[in-house]
Amino acid sequence: MDTNDLIAHSRSRFDHAAAKRTLKEKYQGKLVFAYSGGMFKATPEFITFLKSCSTNIDIIVLDLYENPIRINVPELTRLTWDRYQEQMTAWLKEYDELNKNR
Repeated sequence: MDTNDLIAHSRSRFDHAAAKRTLKEKYQGKLVFAYSGGMFKATPEFITFLKSCSTNIDIIVLDLYENPIRINVPELTRLTWDRYQEQMTAWLKEYDELNKNR
């Protein structure tokens, strides 16, 4: 490989890594949503926590800003799962497109 090829290759690798970081930041922000006066983030850990509380209808949890919020467990579980799947699907679609252009 000549020098220009090496520079082009390293530049494309750097651009790809930066694009991946940008995608992650974009979709991490879209996982945050409001519910019952609080702010929550749809994560696998939060979904697991909610599913472990499924026997209780209403419980009090801390939101992202550590405010106690009364929630309806089945409703918030459904909303959190839907948000998570929606954003992960969109993220995967953009990530696959990014890899194709690489």
